[in-house]
Amino acid sequence: MEQFGIRDAFDIAIVALLLFYLYRIMRESGTINIFFGVLAFIVVWVLTSQILELKLIGTILDQFMNIGLLVLVILFQDQIKRFLVELGDHKRWRFLKNLFRHEKDGGSSDTRKYVLPIVYACMNMSKTRTGALIVIRQELSLESYEKSGDVIDADINSRLIENIFFKNSPLHDGAMIIDHDRIRSAGCILPVSHDRNVPRALGLRHRSALGISQATDAFAIVVSEETGNISVAHKGVLTTRLSSADLEHKLSQVMIND
Repeated sequence: MEQFGIRDAFDIAIVALLLFYLYRIMRESGTINIFFGVLAFIVVWVLTSQILELKLIGTILDQFMNIGLLVLVILFQDQIKRFLVELGDHKRWRFLKNLFRHEKDGGSSDTRKYVLPIVYACMNMSKTRTGALIVIRQELSLESYEKSGDVIDADINSRLIENIFFKNSPLHDGAMIIDHDRIRSAGCILPVSHDRNVPRALGLRHRSALGISQATDAFAIVVSEETGNISVAHKGVLTTRLSSADLEHKLSQVMIND
């Protein structure tokens, strides 16, 4: 009989870590029930096919397993992208990036130059209760969402942001996408979250912000048209009723890490 050794413990630890990352990402994306369903299916397959060696049910489940991986890749391609991005952008690896990015030593002033126009625009729109949805790209590309709107490709400017979301503007209903230091497009269509934990009082903009944060690693800002409250969505978490200082702090953290 084979003995349980350090290599086996290391093997189990790696599998547990991967399952934990998958669990967290699917919980944030609102697909946690599917995660448990797939996990239960794998457990049943192992019991029937590998341990109990039931031939009939084992053969049937084996056929499902042969095509199951391809089906899962198709269904959860967004979650797989997020998993790979988080795996490569985890804090423990960030020091390696800094070795090759010396040009960002003076990045705090540059970051502030881009953060303040966004914060000022959101403050002014909050006062006038002008609805807005601003998405800031991180690692994952938002090109497919950019193409759903109109190309702007302009510098970040508070007046431009306010004019785009002005109530009579043809682009005010969609989302604005910012990529690094540029406003790439506006009037964009985003995926809508179907998370049941979202309060019913929150509208389509909030669900779209949460949806894009679940499908990608983007950072989304929402200004409510009904209340003027400012909210943000990031990594599948929606935070509401932010002050201008809170927004500036969160936005600075996101753009510094970009």
